[in-house]
Amino acid sequence: MSSTPSDHDHDHGADPVTDHVHENSWSANLEGPEHAASRDLLVRQAIEAVEHTAAGNHVNLVTHGDHGHPAEYLFEALEAELGGDLDVEYVEQCGCGGHVVRVHA
Repeated sequence: MSSTPSDHDHDHGADPVTDHVHENSWSANLEGPEHAASRDLLVRQAIEAVEHTAAGNHVNLVTHGDHGHPAEYLFEALEAELGGDLDVEYVEQCGCGGHVVRVHA
């Protein structure tokens, strides 16, 4: 996924979710106030997190609770961008109201 300067105009001051490929399983924190303010940012950074996970590993996407259950908006977006054979698993709702989704690369 390429980005242009105009893509970042809508990032609500968000730092990138990661800046390198993870050669192990890891968690991406998508629970910040910038994620609450923008479902598009949350989805885009979730896709980037999966793209930055080495094959054979998984990333736990910890999503902001303000957007509801991730099956309602995130699963389809991940599969549309990254392919239909993606292994996406809902793990649990956190005590804070967010949700954990595990995606195997």
